[in-house]
Amino acid sequence: MSSIAEIVTVIVVGLIGGIAVGLQVPMSGAISAKLGPVATSLIIHIGGAIVSAVLLIFVGGVNLREVDQLPKPFLLAGAFGVILYLTLAFTLPRVGATVSIALLILAQLTVGLLSDHFGWFGMPQHSFNLTRALGVILLVAGSWLVTQ
Repeated sequence: MSSIAEIVTVIVVGLIGGIAVGLQVPMSGAISAKLGPVATSLIIHIGGAIVSAVLLIFVGGVNLREVDQLPKPFLLAGAFGVILYLTLAFTLPRVGATVSIALLILAQLTVGLLSDHFGWFGMPQHSFNLTRALGVILLVAGSWLVTQ
């Protein structure tokens, strides 16, 4: 990243995503308690599909014609969303939102580190190093502390 404005933009967008996950987790737990995990997943994905369709209509310039150029397994990425909601439906009523989110963060951090280190899925490679190891330790420690 080349400028302070770009760095701030990335941080703000990342925080917005984190807020969205932080709000969605307890909401999906409440829906799941009433309707069950599979119905919850369906409702959440239909809502997401509607919002995505509206964004596609208004954003324009989208290159959906290139979808056939994607590796075929990438087309199943939505299945991970289903797995996410089914696992949340299991963990939320047992350990609450904070621990459920802490577990998500730990798993996401691990996969992110591996993806960065090995350059999986065409991501730029960022090798694991001492600084990143310290960051992992601090995030794990922080996650543990908020669950106490």
